[in-house]
Amino acid sequence: MVRHALADEATGEVIVVDDSSIDDTVALARAAGARVVTSTMLGKGASMRDGLDIASYPFVAYLDGDLTGLRPGLIGDLVRPLVAGEADFVKARFGRGGGRVTELTAKPMLKVFFPELAHLAQPLGGIIAARRSLLQQLEFEDGYGVDVGLVIDAFSRGARLTEVDIGRIDHDSQPLHDLAVMANEVARVIYARSRMAGRLHVEQISAMYEAQRQATASIEYILGRRRGRDRLLLLDMDGTLTSARFVVELARRTGHEEALQALLDRDDDDAITRSNRIAELFRFVHRHQFEHVARSLPLRRGVVAWVNRMRRAGFMVGIVSDSYYVAAEVLRRRVFADFALAHTIQFRNEVCAGELRLNPAFGAADGDAVVAPCKSHVLRRLLADDSQPDWKPFATSWAVGDNLNDLELLRAADRAFIVEPKSPRLRHVPGVIEVGDFVELTALVDREGWLEALERVQAPDEAADAMTGPERADSDIVRRPSWPHAA
Repeated sequence: MVRHALADEATGEVIVVDDSSIDDTVALARAAGARVVTSTMLGKGASMRDGLDIASYPFVAYLDGDLTGLRPGLIGDLVRPLVAGEADFVKARFGRGGGRVTELTAKPMLKVFFPELAHLAQPLGGIIAARRSLLQQLEFEDGYGVDVGLVIDAFSRGARLTEVDIGRIDHDSQPLHDLAVMANEVARVIYARSRMAGRLHVEQISAMYEAQRQATASIEYILGRRRGRDRLLLLDMDGTLTSARFVVELARRTGHEEALQALLDRDDDDAITRSNRIAELFRFVHRHQFEHVARSLPLRRGVVAWVNRMRRAGFMVGIVSDSYYVAAEVLRRRVFADFALAHTIQFRNEVCAGELRLNPAFGAADGDAVVAPCKSHVLRRLLADDSQPDWKPFATSWAVGDNLNDLELLRAADRAFIVEPKSPRLRHVPGVIEVGDFVELTALVDREGWLEALERVQAPDEAADAMTGPERADSDIVRRPSWPHAA
């Protein structure tokens, strides 16, 4: 892909923004002549913005990294209307028909709310070119809605839009679970832009899509993204990934510090009652404030490198928190983990309603309501995954925590670690190892050779699988590098 772009005479530079990839993307992209930078946060929109921030030419083209069959001269065709002064924003139109989300979600919604854009063949397509000065004025959504959001924002600012036919291309298909989330995110972005433009007056729609966003916090969604991985790492959030506690920092920034401390000091409430009362403190706080606090919490030293290392070693890495999903999901993206599981605090029209809903994944597997929610139940549910008959069970589970609410999770994991434990009791749990931070944890794992030991244990099974046929061996061993986003 990099060589293809550099071979086009219209290309001045190729920028590859790496989303903490665990394959050979960085080395291959640099060897091919690209400038490679690491994304500031997981997500397509963040990476697109990162690339834009360092681009030095007046026109910027974006190509998806999983495209094949691109014809020579494509970039030149995209930027030609810009150079000629005929357009400010160019969308690619290609022979492959629109996908399910395009045809069933994006196009019908655009026809209703933005009929001026209903003619676009691929409103969700990631192949675009635009004036850098225009892109700098637009909002880059974090998720799947970034492409349609840019189109609507460019139109709303009076930019001249056009399409360029680039022929036929091939694109990797998305799993069904990802398509559902993509549809929800695309719809949310179109609804939000419609409201900003004064074209939407049905406030109940926001509540509906808030519920759909929360569907990504379900264990069923997470298991659908497992992709056959058989190693599991679960990380606590407050005090483990971060040195601060999210609700404490949120209370400080919203003027509820004293009220929160009074609730924390009470010893006559059970954990669920206390959590509900704490949630009530944040009624009328905007969602953006929750996300801003989560984005600014200081991370433990070495945690991003640790997560990347474990993902490279074949682990599915998740954050399991007693806090709020809106914060855990931001932390997940900051450390490039695979999933987050937490409880959901309710929002109505982007404003906190002060209502807490416990995540069912934290409940006992038998559904016993008497049993208190516990992170160890999350681990047991994941280990019992039988959603895909051809996937092996998780062969090993690791956990990292810092407080007593992590105790049962640490006991249930095959290998457990604590980071600056808040209770001395944790230091006396058999098999639990204390570390100062994730740099120290990485050094410990390297010194003890635990990851190498896992490879030796699983090597005989992998060899046997590879002998079942050359097609099977190829599909298991060959891993194509990904190229997230180039500008």
